[in-house]
Formats: sequence, structure tokens, C-alpha cells
Amino acid sequence: MGVILDWLNDLRNVLDDQDPLVQAVQVGVFYTGVEISGGYTGVAFTPRGLTDTVCCPKTAAAAPPAGRMIGHHAWQLADFAFAESPLRRAVGIATLNALSAMAISRRGIPGGRLHEGLDALEAAGAKPDDRVAMVGTFVPFIKKLKGRVAGLAIIDKHPEALKTEERPFWIQPERSSEALGQASIVIISGSALVEGGIDSLLKAASNARRVIVAGPTTPLWPRPFFERGVYALAGISVRDSAQLLRLIAEAGSGYFFDQAAKKVTVIADGRDAGPQTA
Repeated sequence: MGVILDWLNDLRNVLDDQDPLVQAVQVGVFYTGVEISGGYTGVAFTPRGLTDTVCCPKTAAAAPPAGRMIGHHAWQLADFAFAESPLRRAVGIATLNALSAMAISRRGIPGGRLHEGLDALEAAGAKPDDRVAMVGTFVPFIKKLKGRVAGLAIIDKHPEALKTEERPFWIQPERSSEALGQASIVIISGSALVEGGIDSLLKAASNARRVIVAGPTTPLWPRPFFERGVYALAGISVRDSAQLLRLIAEAGSGYFFDQAAKKVTVIADGRDAGPQTA
């Protein structure tokens, strides 16, 4: 069973008496947001470089059903997480994050503890002898790690996101298994839940000392991820749904989310948040 299906089933078990409806959907340039009954809101990365956006009946049928999502049952949109269309998957993952927020409000965080203000790099606790591999380009992390760890590898489908002096760290996605297998710390962008391949990435990183899933797309409902070796989930907790959806609609990237959300990290019970980076 894949981690996304396991995540969905977990939420269904916790919310078996709940049938929330979709209140709002925003598919923005950088992020997608979904709000469900009770004001619970989740976000997900909006995929880039889409090849299925030509306006024709075939691609329109595969895209999210524009104008027909509000008022639907949230579980229906959650199933979009398994769709072939990347845009549908973004809506599905955002819905799962909204359902996760609802589940946390009812049950807390089973098996984990939430640390407000702790980001992924702080949780990773990188030391000078660590080899760090990142799936996705975390620009602030690159600046802090460059020259301070034994090795740095950046796996990204979009090498243009890297500056010229950062290009030597770039690893082609086709070589991700090798790079992740050699790393002692792995930081995986939550966008992998939308773009695909999260299960193979987690498997390839199984020998790492710490595996972190990071970014606004990252789920905070931990069990399926902790069971697959994830050390920490570094995401966001939405504080103002209306403001967040407005930011998404106005092409706001994650750098603007602190106006409506807080950075939080969930770490498994019995594990300490790591020391500051070297």
C-alpha cells in the first residue's frame, strides 16, 4: 500500500462519522488551496511545466472540474490524489491536508509532537560529517549548508531553479536513488506527493539517519510517514483560511504564507528535535 493511500485510509478511520463538504478551492500559480467544513484548510504545490493544459475536451476532462467542486463531499476530492492529471492530484493532496487538520483538531497528533517555529533544517540537525541530499530546491537551506557539510546533493527536475554557483550540487532525477542511498540526511519536498514518486524516494532514503519531508505541501498527520522511516514532517499550520486562499489566488508563493500560517514540525514521540545546523 502506498503512503498516500495509507494516509487517506487513516483519515477515514479517524473521521468515520464526518462527511465534510468543500467550501472553497483555489488553484494558484504556485499553490493550490482547499477549504472544507469547519474552516479547515490544506495546501499543495501546483505542478509546473504541465503538458496537458491545451484547451480541448480530452485535457479538460482530466483537469479538475472547474465550477463544480464547491459543495462536493471532501472525500470525493481527496480521491483526486490518485488521478493521472497533476492538477487533479494537487487538489486531492490539498484536500487531504485539510482533512488532516480536521483529524488533528479531534485527535491531536497520534504518536507525534508538534513543534511551532521549528523548520526542516533545524529538525535535521546536520553536522559537518553529514552528507545531505535534498529532493527539491530549498534555497535558504542551500545557503546554510554549502561548505558546512561533507556533501550536498540537490535532486530537482528544474535545474534552472539553481544559481550558477549551485549547479555543481545538482543531481539528475534519474540518479536520485544513488544520491539518496549515500546520504545521512535527506530532505524531501512535500511537492513529491503531487509530482509523484514519494514511495520510491522514501524507500531509497531508508538508510539515512534522518529523513525530513518539508514545505507547505507536507502533511502533519504522521503515522503513515513515520512507519516508512520519516523522522519529521515540516509543514504549516493554517491560522487564517481566508487570507491564505487570497494569497494563493494572488499568485503568492510559500514566502508569503507567514501572513496566514505558522511553520510547524511534527516529530515522533521519543525523538528530540535535532541541534542547530553546523
